Amino acid sequence: MYSIEDYGHMIADEVRTGAYARALRGAVKPDSTVLDLGAGTGIFSLLACQYGARKVYAVEASDAIEVAQRIVHANGFDGRIEFIQGASTAIALADKADVIVSDMHGTLPLFRANIVSLIDARRRMLVDGGVLIPRRDSLWAAVVEAPGEYEGLVSPWAKENFGLDMDAARHAVTNCLKKATVKRDHLVSDPQCWGVLDYATIETPNHAATLSFAAARAGVAHGLILWFDTVLADGIEISNAPGAPPLVYSSSFLPWSAPVPLQAGDRIEVRLRADFSGSDYTWSWDSKVSGGIPPLVKADFRQSTFWGAPLSATRLQRRGSHYRPSLGEDGQLAALVLGQMNGATPLEEIARMAMQKFPQRFRSFDEALARVADLSDLYGGGRWR
Repeated sequence: MYSIEDYGHMIADEVRTGAYARALRGAVKPDSTVLDLGAGTGIFSLLACQYGARKVYAVEASDAIEVAQRIVHANGFDGRIEFIQGASTAIALADKADVIVSDMHGTLPLFRANIVSLIDARRRMLVDGGVLIPRRDSLWAAVVEAPGEYEGLVSPWAKENFGLDMDAARHAVTNCLKKATVKRDHLVSDPQCWGVLDYATIETPNHAATLSFAAARAGVAHGLILWFDTVLADGIEISNAPGAPPLVYSSSFLPWSAPVPLQAGDRIEVRLRADFSGSDYTWSWDSKVSGGIPPLVKADFRQSTFWGAPLSATRLQRRGSHYRPSLGEDGQLAALVLGQMNGATPLEEIARMAMQKFPQRFRSFDEALARVADLSDLYGGGRWR
């Protein structure tokens, strides 16, 4: 989740926020209903009201929504903005929206449940012919020379440091997607567009492409740099490309398993995949580098963020389809609490049941109540009496 400070940095990015403001101004009409997905502290909701929206639904999962409500009250828009805390995929609106605005990008639009949320909102909550802001994202990639970014990843695991073999950790950190800021002259190849996400038609959060690059100059390549160009509305675009005006979004760096010296004309073939599962993406990038006459393979890497976040053998076994699970103490406690969340039993009563059932688990009633409240916050509905 973002902090209030993070939201401040986003608002302070004049290129990003100014572009969204211009797109909203052009889309909002006096009778418009606007859906603000991932509203944060409410800047787009407020702007939509300033531009004449009749009704705004501000949807935000985090507690930043409390700050947004205070800001809205301070600006006199209470009656026109309805706040909904939760995931947009779990809500319904009284009226469909004429405009859906969102900025749930990370360093790429393929970020957490961003695409899933946009697809769902378009299908269920946008009027026919409604406006989506952004309209589309184009995804770009290039081979990059980034010694500083690369050494920052691998140097802690060098054998020279302590005379120890820590290649297992080096393997993990080179199977990651990392924020990075590089200059245009760090690119070793021309950029290639590896996908266009048209939010009016997109139906899957997954994306894959096979790319073929030629080294434009000699250098030492360290992996791939990825970025996006966003079309918010006709004539209104932003980009976090190397060399573009700085944005709050960095680019994304996919390191190779080892640096590869290149000569001009060397060929780099990359199979790039982003697969959404659970709540985020698994990235895979298989890279083959060839050069010389006759062409010889200089490098052949198979990489994935799956290997960058290793699971222990025990955890892998527990995730296997034939594993027969049973509840540990945490699970038994959760089952007791969830079983009592019937809309009639108050938290204090459930906490006393938990203390009675698990007397060694809690040192005080307040500790039991805090644990029960956490579970209620995660899974509960209900009402206050």
